[in-house]
Amino acid sequence: MSTDSQAPSQSYGIPYGTARSSPGGDAHTISFELAFPRPVETVWEAVATPEGLRSWLASAHPFEPGPGGAVALRWLDGGEDAGSGPGAGATSGPDAGAGGAAAAGRITAWSRRRLAEYTVGNRGSFGFTLKGTADDDRTRVRFRNDFTGDAACLLDRLAGWHHHFELLKEELEGRAGPPGHSSPAGVWAPDRFSALRAEYAGRLP
Repeated sequence: MSTDSQAPSQSYGIPYGTARSSPGGDAHTISFELAFPRPVETVWEAVATPEGLRSWLASAHPFEPGPGGAVALRWLDGGEDAGSGPGAGATSGPDAGAGGAAAAGRITAWSRRRLAEYTVGNRGSFGFTLKGTADDDRTRVRFRNDFTGDAACLLDRLAGWHHHFELLKEELEGRAGPPGHSSPAGVWAPDRFSALRAEYAGRLP
């Protein structure tokens, strides 16, 4: 029997993610439903190009667009793939959070301006489905991440993705970070991650 987190609301304009877990509790799917007041091409560039990903998620090299393309990510949050916990040791710059080896993987689904899915290291499979048109100034994004891990890992992923989406929001909308965010805009903030992790701990069953 799977479990669900409580009904979504928002923190700093980002809807809380939801989680479903397998009966054994070690396989998880988390989802976020997002919307940005930007054309689909702008949002696509943010989630499906090396230049865009670098500003809010990870340094990406190599990055071979298209199904089966090679990709390797160095996470802004330092992440478990870099040998540390989420939020540890992040810095600014193109290789922020690159204290360890890059996590290698593949692009497992790709449809230009519509779908980008990556399978990378311990992060599992994660993808972005975009809805919008070239003439529309608003883009909806459905995000999904499938991975395995314990309950602590689930909290890390929910809080970590939420904070990454805050950074994406800042990048797309040119706004300052949330209250209590002590790091400059566009830089992973361990204190913000910790606050979000506590929020999710209170929301999950």
